[in-house]
Amino acid sequence: MELSKNYLPNEIEAKWYQHWLDKNYFNSKPDNREPYTIVIPPPNVTGVLHMGHVLNNTIQDILIRRARMQNKNACWVPGTDHASIATEAKVVQMLRERGINKSSLSRDEFLKYAWEWKEIYGGIILQQLKKLGCSPDWNRVNFTMDDDYYKSVIKVFIDLYNKGLIYRGKRMINWDVKAKTALSDEEVIHKEVNSKLYYIKYYIDEGQNRDAQFDATHITIATVRPETILGDTAICVHPNDDRYTHLHGKFAYIPLINRRIPIITDEYITMDFGTGALKVTPAHDINDYNLAKKHNLEVIDIMNGDGTLNEAAQLYIGEDRMEVRKKIARALEEDGFLEKTEDYKNQVGFSERTDAIVEPRLSLQWWVSMKSLSEPALNVVVEDKIKFYPPKYKNTYRYWMENIRDWCISRQLWWGHRIPAWYDTQGRFVVAENEDDAKKIFNIQYSISNAQLKQDEDVLDTWFSSWLWPFEVFKGISNPGNEEVKYYYPTNTLVTAPEIIFFWVARMIMAGFEYMKDTFPNEPDKWKPFKDVYFTGIVRDKLGRKMSKSLGNSPDLLELIDKYGAD
Repeated sequence: MELSKNYLPNEIEAKWYQHWLDKNYFNSKPDNREPYTIVIPPPNVTGVLHMGHVLNNTIQDILIRRARMQNKNACWVPGTDHASIATEAKVVQMLRERGINKSSLSRDEFLKYAWEWKEIYGGIILQQLKKLGCSPDWNRVNFTMDDDYYKSVIKVFIDLYNKGLIYRGKRMINWDVKAKTALSDEEVIHKEVNSKLYYIKYYIDEGQNRDAQFDATHITIATVRPETILGDTAICVHPNDDRYTHLHGKFAYIPLINRRIPIITDEYITMDFGTGALKVTPAHDINDYNLAKKHNLEVIDIMNGDGTLNEAAQLYIGEDRMEVRKKIARALEEDGFLEKTEDYKNQVGFSERTDAIVEPRLSLQWWVSMKSLSEPALNVVVEDKIKFYPPKYKNTYRYWMENIRDWCISRQLWWGHRIPAWYDTQGRFVVAENEDDAKKIFNIQYSISNAQLKQDEDVLDTWFSSWLWPFEVFKGISNPGNEEVKYYYPTNTLVTAPEIIFFWVARMIMAGFEYMKDTFPNEPDKWKPFKDVYFTGIVRDKLGRKMSKSLGNSPDLLELIDKYGAD
């Protein structure tokens, strides 16, 4: 393509964009016109412009410019998300390059480095949106860890806790061994992988001499995770499976470590999968954990937070679980416990953020009870009071909302909104905005004055702040009922990707219904955060693959803009 020598897009576009800024053409203030409002899906502060951003923001720009041409008071609010997991990983990488380990720093020292990183790199994507020619109101840039926004997130946590909708409990969670943090179900990407099915012999306790075990009866169990046998606490068979009736109530020995475990029966077992017998590892599988609760089994956690085995495993202590899988398979074979292996395709969960294989883990975390919050948010979409484009996504939304689970909101990180819970040395806690308030509440609750308290180390899931975005960008929580939130809220159109329909879209609707009632007490139609949701498609290459840097099939957008211009 030969460009005209008379048209230099870089010079022309930069000149006119600066002219628009100088003339404040993008700025908006409440007046007597009809408002038309869009809030940007806040990109991560780690973000760099990619094809998805270009598509998403171009559509928003078209809608906002059309509204201006219709003489509406068009307000497009920009901003960024603090992105706990992604940003902490970037800061840890920066520190590593400087020869500093995160573990050698205090929390405050680490956060100084995190803010330093954010100030240098955190606004790059917003500058790139300017190169694209986007027209948000740049006087309204928000960040999910701005002071007012931070206080609002904490205020919402305390409010939901006081309403009984936030609780602390030990439950099975998804664990990212690379980021060393809990993940919600929606942050786990399931992929089909090629695995091995290992058929392992567990010898039955017949009361014989243990040295004569190879003459004893055994039960064979098939598993794709042989390393977890070290955390087994039972074997389970179906009560109606004739193959195992003679084993009901007996005990077996775990290979290699000889721990004695009971053989139990439960109708949960699928008789035609594998051998029809299941190893029960309660600390490392959600279904096994449920069986353990039902049958009052011991729970043995054999894994550290980084995916290495701990002392409870007895073997391979300090070694990575994936290396242990190879080693234990060899040991089982050498000692006569491995009957056979088979190739097997199965679904494995990967962390959306780090791509590490997710480990189910029993953990004490903070949760939001979702059932009551989700009901109005489901109805408003089903009844088309919020319209989806294309409408097929209503079915996806409905499925998610009708099968909603409680939301794990604590993350084992330092960058983010720190959980406002305060503990004494005995582990008793209160929830409060600051330590002084916590001491007062502690005194009332436990009759202890001036208790020595320590704040919870964890931060909140990033989505716990971004679900407030449509109203908190107008100070709807930090300055409730102000003129701006009354004028601009609810917003008009949300433009977003279908993969965050539950992460973000559903939760924003829930938050709107929970927190805009006081601003619009007699106008329930104004509690919703937006009127329309436009879901963008996926930009694909000629082979039908999603464009991404990892596949190397996405062009360098900034280079293209420099060469050919944003248009």
